[in-house]
Amino acid sequence: MLKYKADLRAVTYMIITTALFAWFWLHGFNIFLYIIFLHLSVAVAVMTHNHCHINMWSNKVMNVLTDWWLTVFYGVPVFTWIPTHNRNHHRFVNKEGDSSITYRLTEENNLLSLLSYPSTSGFYQMKTSVFPYMTDLKTRNPKTYWENWAQVAVLVLWIVGFVVLSWKKAILYVIIPQQVSAFAVFVFNYVQHVHADEESRWNHSRNFMGVNLFLFNNGYHTAHHERANIHWSELPEAHQKIEANIDPSLIEKGFWSFIFRAYILGHFSEKYKTPNMREARMRTEAAVATATVAV
Repeated sequence: MLKYKADLRAVTYMIITTALFAWFWLHGFNIFLYIIFLHLSVAVAVMTHNHCHINMWSNKVMNVLTDWWLTVFYGVPVFTWIPTHNRNHHRFVNKEGDSSITYRLTEENNLLSLLSYPSTSGFYQMKTSVFPYMTDLKTRNPKTYWENWAQVAVLVLWIVGFVVLSWKKAILYVIIPQQVSAFAVFVFNYVQHVHADEESRWNHSRNFMGVNLFLFNNGYHTAHHERANIHWSELPEAHQKIEANIDPSLIEKGFWSFIFRAYILGHFSEKYKTPNMREARMRTEAAVATATVAV
């Protein structure tokens, strides 16, 4: 019933994540397994993204069950990706109108802007995308509206149920991994777009080659925006076709090396900071406009 055989990897990730959660709950903490568990929590966020673009299953019931499973480990109802990501972010791609724009508060790209982005972006995405979407669904498509509320109910029952069983375990094995999963999504979106040129067809996104093996090709971000309707397993080929068009500075080998360079070393030296392509383009446009007026 899987639409793509490649999603066997996603199903395997799902099974391992669930098994680790059960092991922790029954046997207690293990630092090495917990690190793996947190990595899988990040993978859950990526799987949620992929599932919302192309549902894994050809069967409706299986897709609904997968929605619920992803929701409880992601910590946010899966349906929120539809208005915030599919319908908004892919339409505007960090331009004005995108509820997840990276330059809402500042043009700077530093550790403070990175760490403040998730809460700011989350607030505006809920306010300008999720709430209006649900209000519209209530009258236009009541069935989907209540299916979405079912995800909320499943999430609440999951959290409350485990808190009642053991609040200490729930914090460690439910709430913290959920927060890591959700936080990772915001961080990924921020670093993939900050200081890129949102008006450019090819240079609107930063690509991270090092994450692709373990995070379902999530690093091929330009190709994903170019063809959002293709499956994640097809992104390497899609990226190869357009790679020559992308500014080399927007193709990073490693995610953590970029984080260290841009947000740690960049704090001490300008040469490690990311060049602001968006600001450079606006300066050029302003100069051209001024020269045109002068003539």
